[in-house]
Amino acid sequence: MKAGERRRTAAVVLVWALLGASGCTAVRIRPWVAPAATPAPLPAPAVTLGEPPEIATGSKHPDVPPLARQALERASYTEAVSRAIREAENRFRAGERLLAQGETAAAEKEFDRAVEALLLAPAGAWDRHRAESKCEELVEAIYALMAEEAREEPTGAEFEDSPLDDVLAATFPVDPNLPAPEGVKLPASDLPLVINAEVMKFIRFFSSGKGRKILISGLQRQGRYREMIRRILDEEGLPQELIYLAQAESGFRPRAMSRKRAAGLWQFVGFRGREYGLQQTKEFDDRLDPEKATRAAARHLRDLYEEFGDWHLAMAAYNAGPGWVARAQRRVRSQNFWEFCRRRALPRETQNYVPIILAIAIMAKNPKEYGLEDVVADSPVEYHTIHVREATHLGLIADLLNRPLEEIRELNPAILRDVAPAGYAVHVPKGTGSFVMAALETVPPGRRASWRVHRVGPGQTLAEIARLYQTSELSILAANGGGVDSLESGDLMLIPVAYPTPKDTPEKRPARRVRRSRPAPTAAVRLPQPRAAALAP
Repeated sequence: MKAGERRRTAAVVLVWALLGASGCTAVRIRPWVAPAATPAPLPAPAVTLGEPPEIATGSKHPDVPPLARQALERASYTEAVSRAIREAENRFRAGERLLAQGETAAAEKEFDRAVEALLLAPAGAWDRHRAESKCEELVEAIYALMAEEAREEPTGAEFEDSPLDDVLAATFPVDPNLPAPEGVKLPASDLPLVINAEVMKFIRFFSSGKGRKILISGLQRQGRYREMIRRILDEEGLPQELIYLAQAESGFRPRAMSRKRAAGLWQFVGFRGREYGLQQTKEFDDRLDPEKATRAAARHLRDLYEEFGDWHLAMAAYNAGPGWVARAQRRVRSQNFWEFCRRRALPRETQNYVPIILAIAIMAKNPKEYGLEDVVADSPVEYHTIHVREATHLGLIADLLNRPLEEIRELNPAILRDVAPAGYAVHVPKGTGSFVMAALETVPPGRRASWRVHRVGPGQTLAEIARLYQTSELSILAANGGGVDSLESGDLMLIPVAYPTPKDTPEKRPARRVRRSRPAPTAAVRLPQPRAAALAP
C-alpha cells in the first residue's frame, strides 16, 4: 500500500470513528463496562482503497460536523492535483523573483509553466476544481505583476474606468429559454454571430438598467472613431464586427483603464502594447492614441486568428492571452469556443468575454428590435497630424488657434503631461496643420514647452497683461523683442511664464500664481510683433 493511500485510509477511519457518536457534533466518552457475554464477532467490513467515499455537503446532511467533513475532504484529495498546485505555486514564486531582478522574459516563462501545471491536472479527478480555482487566482496575480510598470499613473494624467469591469462584475442567472425578439437577424460575417443562452444572458443585461446605459454610451461614442476603425480593419483584412470588441473593452474612451491596468481604446497591457510598437514613456503612452492602438490591435487580432483559425478563439486569446487558449486546445482537443466553455477550459472572465462582444454586435445590428433606432452617434473626430520639431506644450497650440486647451487635449489623449516631446506626432484640428507649423516658428526653439501666447483683447494694455500672468512688463518686452509699442485687439504676444499643469484649470485668472521663467535677454530674442491678421488660421 502506498504511503499516500495509508494516510488517506487512516484519516477516513479516524473521521468515521468521530462520526459514530450518533451524529452529535461533540464526542461523549463513556466509562468502559465489560459485556456480560462475548458476542459473536461481526464480519470484517471490506476496505476499498480506490476512490474516497462520497461526502455529502450542504443542508442535505446537517448531522455531519463541518470540521469532520473538511478533514475527510482534505484526506481524500488526490495526490496528482495537490502536486500540480505545489508545482504551480513554486513556479509562480520563481517568476516573482525573476521579475524583481528585471528578467521579464524568464519570468513570463515561469508564469506560463505555473498555469500549464494546473491545466494538466487530471481531468477526471474529483477535486480538479481546486486546480481551476488556483489557476484563476494565479492568473489574476500574474496580470497584476506583468502590468506593474503601468500602475504608477503619470502626474496630471486622468483616466476613466473601463466599462468592461462593470459588465464582467454583473451577476445574473442564465435563462436558456429566453427567446430573442422577433425579426432579429444574424447577417453573414467572417466573425460568426450566434444566439445561445450565454449570449442571451448579456443581451438581457444590455436591455435595461446600467447595462443599457453602458451600451448606448458606447454606441454614441462609436461615431467618433468608427470611420477610422473601419478603415484600418479593412486595410488589415479583418471582420468589421471586431469594432464591437473595442466597444466592449473601453466604450470608445481613449483613456479608459481597467483594474488590470490595461489602457486605451483596445485595452492593451504594457508588455503586449510594446510587442506591437506602442511606446510608453513618462511623456506619452501610445496605447492611448486611438489610431495607433487600433492599428496595433488589428495586427494582434490577425496574428491570433492565424494561430487559432477561429475568430471566437482569437477573441478569447485577446482577453486571456494566447498561452491560455493554446493549452486549452491541447486539453479539450477542439476548435469550438463553446466546447471550451462547457469543459471549463478557460477563465470565467474569458467565458463571458466573447458572449459580451457577440451580444453587443447582435443588438447593434438589430437596432429596431432592441429599441436602439433613436441612438445618435457622435460626430467623427477629424484632425491633421504634425510632427513638432521641439518639445511643445499643447496650451501653446490652443492659444495660437484660439481654441480651448481641452479640445487639443482630446485630440491627443496619449500625451500625458500636455507637453509633446520633440518629433512626436501631434493631432491638430483638421485644416490647421500648416498654420500651426508656421506659427510655432515664431516662438523661440527651447521655449515652446514653457512660454505662453496671449491674444490681446480690446483696449488691453501691457500693464494689464503683465498683471494677468503675474509677471513683469520688462519680461514681456524682452520676450517680444521690445516690439510692443502699440497694441491692437487680436495681436499675439509671447508671455515668458509656464502653462498651468494638467491638474490646474487651463483658464487664465489674475489671482492665480504661476511659476515664472527667467526673462530672456533682449539681445537673445528678436521676434517681430505677431499680428492676428498674419497668423489667423
